Amino acid sequence: MAKKIILIVLLVLVVVFVAGIIYFEIEPKSTNINYEPAYSQKVTDTTIRFNSEGKLKVLHIADTHLNYDKHFDSSIWVIAEACDVEKPDLVVLTGDNTHPNEDPEKTKKLINALMNIFESRNIPVAVTFGNHDSESGPMTRAEIMEYYKTFPCVISGDNSENFKNCATFNIPVLASDSDKVNFNLWVFDSGDYDEDEPRHYDRVRTEQIEWYKKTAAKLKEENGGEPVKSVVFQHIIVPEIYDVLKKVDSKQPYAVKRIYNEEEIYAFNPEEVNYGTLNEKPCPGYYNDGQFDALVETGDVLAMFTGHDHTNAFGVRNQNIDIYTSPMTRYKGLAYTTQYGYRVVEIDENDTSTYKTRVERLYDVFDFSYIKTAKDNGDKYSSRIAFELAVKGGVQEGFLKLYQSVVELITGRQVTYPHQ
Repeated sequence: MAKKIILIVLLVLVVVFVAGIIYFEIEPKSTNINYEPAYSQKVTDTTIRFNSEGKLKVLHIADTHLNYDKHFDSSIWVIAEACDVEKPDLVVLTGDNTHPNEDPEKTKKLINALMNIFESRNIPVAVTFGNHDSESGPMTRAEIMEYYKTFPCVISGDNSENFKNCATFNIPVLASDSDKVNFNLWVFDSGDYDEDEPRHYDRVRTEQIEWYKKTAAKLKEENGGEPVKSVVFQHIIVPEIYDVLKKVDSKQPYAVKRIYNEEEIYAFNPEEVNYGTLNEKPCPGYYNDGQFDALVETGDVLAMFTGHDHTNAFGVRNQNIDIYTSPMTRYKGLAYTTQYGYRVVEIDENDTSTYKTRVERLYDVFDFSYIKTAKDNGDKYSSRIAFELAVKGGVQEGFLKLYQSVVELITGRQVTYPHQ
């Protein structure tokens, strides 16, 4: 009996110790954040082309959710450090970038702090919106987009189209040694909410789809009748995600209730191409104007990269188009240290029929070797934030590995998150 009590006490102490590590927050305040209009040493070149090695590296940053909260400083640090680690040719922000405020000047200051990251590094950045960017406050979606356009590093596309979901455009990627369009990036504004009461998540609308088909046809004609290979970036995932998940009878590892119909439960289909982790239900719009069907019919798109579902980071294949979710790119304190991160997409102009992609989790990037380097450089702020990420991530990773081992034992499915 005494041994049993001692074991219970030890178990409780271990749980308390682990919980203490996970919930303990250092979070020093940064003194380097600039809330004034973004600055740059030189004007950023927003013409996107393959670099001298014939490569293009895109850093996909999703769901930064910047607001005046206790995690703001460290979230700005995470985004800036991701840029320094990856040194991308282009950054794509796929929405829920900042939270709107009743005072437009406060919203603009959040945008300033975010855009200063890219302006100060002369990194071109494509900006689209999510459901939160304009859901409150006096600034409309169009007004917020116009403010983003005041920054030289921003790629915003052609102003001739007047969409409700206004942050919609494409980015031709030029050859490394000429002005020939060798690849294309589609950036869709998937809206915020539909007109129903209660409201559902929005979708890419018919007018945007018609613009896409017209623009893709023009690119095809200029490319000698061959579709220009492309990828898509947007906030909200397409409803067709559920077509390649498997409906199951009961809750199981990596199984989720279907949005808008919680009587149905879905999990990865072992007969389909899939990898990664499904930690929350995918949340597409309620209605479907046919975006995915148009992509399949046009035949130019290799993959779609979405955000919105913060702790998901997986890929599935539907009709030869890969559909990805990317994790939330911000510091979130005690929550989901092992899940949050960013995605990298790499294209080689010598073979644009394929691409490479990987997800990097924050605690993988800012590990103990990073901490040592920061300390050696006298950067106390970076070393303290990285220490928190590394310690929490290490503890959570231990539990995650155990969970994944159980999942593999039960289902036979190997978890390959975060790396493809």
